[in-house]
Amino acid sequence: MWERKRRRYTKPDQEYYSVSNKLKADGKITDSFEAMMCTLTLEDIIALRLELAARSVNGKLYGLNIWKSIPDITKEAVLNYVYSAARTKGEAASFLGLSRSDLRKYLKKFKISSFFQKKT
Repeated sequence: MWERKRRRYTKPDQEYYSVSNKLKADGKITDSFEAMMCTLTLEDIIALRLELAARSVNGKLYGLNIWKSIPDITKEAVLNYVYSAARTKGEAASFLGLSRSDLRKYLKKFKISSFFQKKT
């Protein structure tokens, strides 16, 4: 049933409709990884990701303005989810409490639709 509804609202620039499916297709995650990730909080995931990034550069993340980047990182993550979950851009804007023009501005700023395109 949902597939028929989804076809009515197809986005021409979107190959994938799920962040999970996109990452699985790219070989970045597996089902077992998703199961393990469900046990972690968002704070745990962010802290772990920062620790792993620091480990790869011997603990020196100097020069990265992480504190000021947090709002943009968070907004991009939420936009990725909403763009995949909402059937229309109007529905996505309502979900976020934004106007359609603001949503379009953020989608363009973070290049959200290109994330869901199939790379050839």
